[in-house]
Amino acid sequence: MADSPIPVSSDKSGTSSPAPAVTRAAAVLDALAASATGRLTLSDLSREVGIPKSSTSNLLLALEEARLVNRQGAEFTLGRKLVELGAAYLGRMDEVQEFYRYCEQASVLSRETVRIAMLDGTNVIYLARYEGHPAVRLTSNIGDKMPVSLCAVGKALIARLNVHDIEEMFPDDAELPVLTPKSLRTGGELKAQLREIREQGFAFEDEESTTGVVCLAVAVPTRGAHGPSLGLSVTALKATYTPEQGSQIVKELQELAHSLGNPMG
Repeated sequence: MADSPIPVSSDKSGTSSPAPAVTRAAAVLDALAASATGRLTLSDLSREVGIPKSSTSNLLLALEEARLVNRQGAEFTLGRKLVELGAAYLGRMDEVQEFYRYCEQASVLSRETVRIAMLDGTNVIYLARYEGHPAVRLTSNIGDKMPVSLCAVGKALIARLNVHDIEEMFPDDAELPVLTPKSLRTGGELKAQLREIREQGFAFEDEESTTGVVCLAVAVPTRGAHGPSLGLSVTALKATYTPEQGSQIVKELQELAHSLGNPMG
């Protein structure tokens, strides 16, 4: 006898889920994370999630009890428990631990600002940062997301995807987010860069996300069929950057990528 299908429910946003309460709780956390101020009221969250205030209030009470949200007067913020969970996740990623060990010992990367990121749809999430160059101060923090089209590491990661998948994600006329005058504007421009990245084996970003800053990145070979899609990048000041420096950086990034993707050598 075949197993019965898992019943699903739909909330007001039209999202079907086998566990609506969990889905809505996750939506509350996502809304808080996406908020420009990091603070939202009950009314704000009710509107964002698309459910009545009474249901939202019950969710917030449960999340507050679990320390996943924090109440500050009439507003709510993300709770400290999320920091603990994030630290536990990263602490169990061998790649992150090896990333720090390698950067500390490397002759070139030990003097640079290096990051490791994970592909998440059309964004990357920054997992860790090694700061060997105090002059380069980055606005992105661990856990922050960045559109792949705006960063070298994002482009290095999607460059290795199936061409059909890239076409679905970024048709030629797709409008891309823009941060500087040098940001790519369309999917067609992005795909032209991806072809160059495949040929040269690394990505180079020239002031596309931050004026005065350049970035080099490589993808890490994936561990197994279900391993995370990881990339490595180095950020440098354009005023002091040289092609010779870039060659040295790429060489060590590729060595680190090989080490992370092939831990047995």
